[in-house]
Amino acid sequence: MTEARFLGGRYELGEVLGHGGMAEVRIGVDRRLGRTVAVKTLRPDLATDPIFQARFRREAQSAAALNQPTIVAVYDTGEEKADGISIPYIVMEYVEGRTLRDVLREGRRILPERALEITADVLEALEYSHRAGIIHRDIKPGNVMLTPNGDVKVMDFGIARAVADASATMTQTAAVIGTAQYLSPEQARGESVDARSDIYSTGCLLYELLTGRPPFVGDSPVSVAYQHVREEPRPPSMLDPEVPPIADAITLKALQKKPHDRYQSAAEMRQDIERGLSGQELIAPMLAAGATARFLPPDEPITPADPERAAAYAEDDETRDRGRKAAYILLAIAIVFVLGVAAFIGLQSLGKDSAKTVSTPTLQGKTLTEAQAALAQSRLRLGKVTQQASENVAKGQIVSQNPTPGASAKIDSAVDVAVSSGQGEVTIPAVVGKKVSAARAMLEKEGLNVLSKEDSKASGDATDVSRVNPDEGSVVKAGSTVTLYHPSGLVSVPDVVGDSAAVAEARLADAGFRVGKSYDTTSQAQAGTVVRQVPGSGRRREPDTTVTIVIARAPAQQQPKPQPKPKPTKTQEPSPTPTQTQPEPTPTQTETPPPPTETPKPTPTDTPEPPPPPQGDGATTPPPPPPAA
Repeated sequence: MTEARFLGGRYELGEVLGHGGMAEVRIGVDRRLGRTVAVKTLRPDLATDPIFQARFRREAQSAAALNQPTIVAVYDTGEEKADGISIPYIVMEYVEGRTLRDVLREGRRILPERALEITADVLEALEYSHRAGIIHRDIKPGNVMLTPNGDVKVMDFGIARAVADASATMTQTAAVIGTAQYLSPEQARGESVDARSDIYSTGCLLYELLTGRPPFVGDSPVSVAYQHVREEPRPPSMLDPEVPPIADAITLKALQKKPHDRYQSAAEMRQDIERGLSGQELIAPMLAAGATARFLPPDEPITPADPERAAAYAEDDETRDRGRKAAYILLAIAIVFVLGVAAFIGLQSLGKDSAKTVSTPTLQGKTLTEAQAALAQSRLRLGKVTQQASENVAKGQIVSQNPTPGASAKIDSAVDVAVSSGQGEVTIPAVVGKKVSAARAMLEKEGLNVLSKEDSKASGDATDVSRVNPDEGSVVKAGSTVTLYHPSGLVSVPDVVGDSAAVAEARLADAGFRVGKSYDTTSQAQAGTVVRQVPGSGRRREPDTTVTIVIARAPAQQQPKPQPKPKPTKTQEPSPTPTQTQPEPTPTQTETPPPPTETPKPTPTDTPEPPPPPQGDGATTPPPPPPAA
């Protein structure tokens, strides 16, 4: 019999759930708490570098602090000696379900609305981790799980960060540097990254959920990384005409090459998805009709994926194999070389494209009407207009422009301008409680620039101003920026699992939700207790939507069949017996004994005797007659 293997004297390891380029994952049992866990042990060759060990330990501890429903929880970290090497390991929440990689390999089509909902849940996890200062760096289908209830769980927070931070050492130890199909351009170039890199990778994930393939494919990781840096992705609707325009717009904004052109936070992208699903206007620009004509025809066909399902915690190794480790190590060098060649070719072809550009006219000192006329004459258009205080330029005239005068610009491109708001200071008017559109008009009339943001702590109509920054009555310079805050219109679903049904209904009603009920007769929980809820706690939904609670109920017990009552015999029927104290009148002088009974009533002088046992034929012997009066 094989002896069980333990880590840390506490975690008993079971069968392998998956393995890949970085680690092996096994199912395990925490013998101290009696719960099932997943245990990830790092490859020995990744554990030999002390710098990596220190950074991995720090990042794993940071990831363990993430406590959010859409994140696979990290319970514990430690190290175990094996062949003289200290091997780091991570103990994680064991989640039943499948990864998005499994779902995509099966060829199942995910509806665009569901793809957007899944992406919103991934962004909810990233929003939480980014606030904690943790960048995932490896968002991909293999790191996102779907539970049987349809909930989303994101895995491996902090691990990719540890690998990236130690990249200078990793290149010497043949470490994995990322999954090429989901790398951001700045990752591919080896530059420092921030939270917006996760936004790009999430855009790649959404693209694959919508179309069944990543935005870029190629024969090698180097060719894929080059496309991330240089090529524009085709809109998802070109691959699947059923993809709606809002999905195109959101995906392409997340996949912008320059970080400042993408969504600036996970929250911003998630909120744009929620706006799109509810029919509101997006932040992301919508593609104009026929805009997809500028994209190239489809490239080479996609090689079908291996039909064998990967385990839920397996690494996504589609682009990794041992024969290409050298290509991974030299990825950054190869990209630099390819980009250099591309830049040289681009310089040689500048003259060919000169006919498609025009010189930007001078707009300073003009009014907006005059500027629009000048731009139209140059086959350009007016872009974003902002206010700017100026002591030298009269109010209403243009102070600055971008691109600058004389710069080359593509035909039909936009030119942004700043208009003088004049001199002096402005008092911020009372706008709280007004509609956002009306408040914006009031502030812009005063020569102020206006931003609007959601106020997660406010409740009420999403079109009303809940607060303003700077505050009402504040004196600011003309051209300053004022931020209007408004409720999101969404309410966080409270956690009612474990509550009684009555308490859960009351809490959900107080939060503004309708309540649906279903029952579970297989649960071991106390009857009347909520064992599940859909949507889960922490999800944001519009008021008056339905939250379904699943209530534990004991199974119905079968009633025993009624037994027929035995028919009494003549000798068992009681009959009143006269006594000395309660005589009954009789028609004769001599008392006649009553019919025999099984238990004669006692008299003041007599003590009743138990009836004799039945004879063989079931008859009973009559008792002796009572004494004569």
